[in-house]
Amino acid sequence: MNQLLQDAYNRAMSENYLYSRYKDRYEFLLNSYMGGQAYKQGGYLIKYANEADGEYQKRLDITPLDNQCKSIISLYISFLFRTSPERELNEFEEIPEVEAMLEDADLDGRTMDHFMREVAIWSQVFGHCWVGVVKPNTNAATRADELQQQVRPYLAVYSPLVVTDWQWERTTSGQYELAMLKYVEEINDTEIAVKEWRRDVIRTTRVNTQNRKAIDFIDEPNALGRIPFVLCYADRSPVRGIGSSVVDDIADQQRAIYNELSEVEQSIRLDSHPSLVATAETQLGVGAGAIIRMPENLDPNLKPYVLDFTGAHVDKIYLSIEHRQKMIDSMANVGSVRATEATEMSGISKEIEFQLLNARLSTLADNLELCEEQIWRWVGIYLGQAFTGTVKYPDSFAIRDTDRDLDQLIKARANVVDPNKQQLLEIEIMSALDLETPEDEAYEIDSGVEDVSEYGVWQRHVMIDPGTGDAVVANTQEEHVALMSQGYIHEDEYNK
Repeated sequence: MNQLLQDAYNRAMSENYLYSRYKDRYEFLLNSYMGGQAYKQGGYLIKYANEADGEYQKRLDITPLDNQCKSIISLYISFLFRTSPERELNEFEEIPEVEAMLEDADLDGRTMDHFMREVAIWSQVFGHCWVGVVKPNTNAATRADELQQQVRPYLAVYSPLVVTDWQWERTTSGQYELAMLKYVEEINDTEIAVKEWRRDVIRTTRVNTQNRKAIDFIDEPNALGRIPFVLCYADRSPVRGIGSSVVDDIADQQRAIYNELSEVEQSIRLDSHPSLVATAETQLGVGAGAIIRMPENLDPNLKPYVLDFTGAHVDKIYLSIEHRQKMIDSMANVGSVRATEATEMSGISKEIEFQLLNARLSTLADNLELCEEQIWRWVGIYLGQAFTGTVKYPDSFAIRDTDRDLDQLIKARANVVDPNKQQLLEIEIMSALDLETPEDEAYEIDSGVEDVSEYGVWQRHVMIDPGTGDAVVANTQEEHVALMSQGYIHEDEYNK
């Protein structure tokens, strides 16, 4: 029995070499996102040479953290879930288990939208996370019995810090499929529960980490015959099973800012309270106007004196912090979005930055979309039905510079005589201001082309520069308005 428990301990505590390689980084990324006490306990503040433990702890307590990682991820999440995902579940629509899952995905009261929001957060922090689609084993003989016992599939999210081992195998079709997955399911003081999934068996091992022994283990059959876990990436890396965190480099800059903020506090303290050098026999007073008593026979060369602080000026440290914050904004493509004061940036520069941010958000949304579709496929396997529906996350997160757009539209309207074109520009201005257009009638534009996007049917058409005769195709209504503001006219008008 002792040998069985020892084997169970060795099996439960074995780690994938990738987990061993990345777990320290994962812990750093987690603390960087969480901030607060977790970050202080991480000891990311550089300790001075010969600094006493008490002094170091005092610096830890008073140094604030400018949590850039949480700010960036919160910003991304606000865009990704500004509108709820569209789910076309088809034949799953009327299934009671599915309806219950949409309202309570994890048996903890969170809806499917809220659960996927958490998946998005942890996948961005670590680069990826795991989602388990689990259904409890019961003695129910029929589906009606399961419904009566309220047994249904539910979801659980696991961070890379708790998934300690995994194996991939290629199937005959060439696909990669999980052959084994192991994770820490529960931590209770010195005991942990490690669950290992294989195609034929699910083993739960309770381990005493202090004594490094397995207390017991339980094997139960895996009735599914497969491992129902989905790997959700924020962004893929070249290594299977390892994602690329969106705050990986940002966390390093955040740590540098954290240390520089400590230097700011130390600089201010030394400027305000310079050190006094004196012999042990000298009696020192404290505060303004304090009296210092020196021994009568004290050597004049040993009289007390103030040690002037000649360190870096606080303004230089703040300048370094400001540069690091700009680097973070550049890495995350959020400079214009997070700007707190007016900056000199051209319209083209803003547009390019918006496009880069849009591309990054689209990648995150596509990976969430893929993850959720795979989740519903596993749900379908539990229900004995193939999932034929679709899940749609937003594809575009285009951000408009409203002030610049309005300025261009107003200038274009002032230079346009044709009333039909003025109506078109008025629609664009109302749209930019989020004003409703009349619902009882559509704007009729009688210019030879149907140009009213959502108020009509847009058709691509040719615009001509009357000065040079150059022809340009207006593919969208925005391009049409931009060309009109540059003096282009419709092809039929030019031919007249």
